[in-house]
Amino acid sequence: MKTKTYKTLLLAFILGGWAAIPSFACTGVTFVAEDGSRILARTTDWAGAVLSTHYVIVPRGHQHVGLTPKGNNGLRFVSKYGYVAIAVENEDFMIEGLNEKGLSAGLFFFPGFGHYLPYEERYAAQSLSDMQLVGWILANYSSVQEVIDNFDQIRVVGLSPEIQTVHWRIADKSGRQVVLEIVDGKPHFFENKLGVITNAPGFEWHQTNLSNYVNLSGGTVHNKHFGHGVSVDAIGAGSGLLGLPGDPTPASRFVRAAFFSTTAPRTQTGHETVLLSFHILNSFDIPLGAERTRIEMPKGLISATQCTTSADLTNGKFYFRTCWNQEIRCIDLREIRFDKVKFQAHPLDKDRVQRIEYLKF
Repeated sequence: MKTKTYKTLLLAFILGGWAAIPSFACTGVTFVAEDGSRILARTTDWAGAVLSTHYVIVPRGHQHVGLTPKGNNGLRFVSKYGYVAIAVENEDFMIEGLNEKGLSAGLFFFPGFGHYLPYEERYAAQSLSDMQLVGWILANYSSVQEVIDNFDQIRVVGLSPEIQTVHWRIADKSGRQVVLEIVDGKPHFFENKLGVITNAPGFEWHQTNLSNYVNLSGGTVHNKHFGHGVSVDAIGAGSGLLGLPGDPTPASRFVRAAFFSTTAPRTQTGHETVLLSFHILNSFDIPLGAERTRIEMPKGLISATQCTTSADLTNGKFYFRTCWNQEIRCIDLREIRFDKVKFQAHPLDKDRVQRIEYLKF
């Protein structure tokens, strides 16, 4: 995949809807298997246009150059660790990834609430775009604490005022997970014990909002006695979650993700838990009609949920599927010689065709 020129890249992001608030909606969940395997899964939802989406293999020793509003004049760094990631529009713009040490990082849209430091020419050598932060994290660190301890070495900047901001989920094999939000130029790391993330508003607001749903629980409620010999039974299973919000807004998705992930059965292995994560995230697929009118719908896109990923931090495996091909594909990081492999980028789908098994009798 060839890297787009700076001006072409900005134009693609702005015209493709990255500046529009309703277009980008992602949901992240976390699971732990009985054998201790830690799984981080997510959707990547984008209703603005068909994303140019690739998986990239990044070796140790790979050289990175940070983008700033002035071009390729930002932070330069070399990968200490090899990693695998999903990139959009540009091979350096990674939205989700996993490195060989089991550190995971991903970005989520955060419009209207994030505020980066303004770009200053004198700090160009410390600056990189928000879309490159995932790569910087995966290339350099093996734990959440290392990221926090070294974050003051860099300045995260936006490429254009027209492009909305993001926030990040970072997790390691120990089970620690944080959400990073940059507000008024200051980084804030929030411990994410719940393991759920969506979009704006801020992470603390979403956790507080869960208090509005303390009445919900998994399972089916018992019949209700109203007196005078009148008793009412629940209609259908799952009535414990009656009132769970079902719309695609970030607040509602956060609540659903919190309940679906915490009430899910605990599976035995990392492999089984990865499969579970994909099933759970089926509930967060966003039809195009939920975010776009028929007139606005882009050609060639069949779902706002363009890809879904699941990373097994414990066993070093990175899985993905797309809206065009629901077949789950896996990259086993343990089979990659990161000291030998070359940097490479490949489309998530060689051809956008759903594979169907035709049964014969």
